[in-house]
Amino acid sequence: MSVTPDLSRALWRKSSRSGGNGACVEVAAIGSVIAVRDSKNPGGAVVASGVGGWHAFVGSVKSGTLSSTT
Repeated sequence: MSVTPDLSRALWRKSSRSGGNGACVEVAAIGSVIAVRDSKNPGGAVVASGVGGWHAFVGSVKSGTLSSTT
């Protein structure tokens, strides 16, 4: 069973590499959970993962092994 973290006190941050085109995501660490949201819709859906899953995702992005379908 997964538990949605309390995001009311989350400190969201945007990548320093985010461009000015509005296509950005924001990330917040809440305990042992990493949450990601669309910066254009901060009240919308949030994707949450454990720290291990986040590190695996970031590693795949950095290495280029994560494929895109768009």
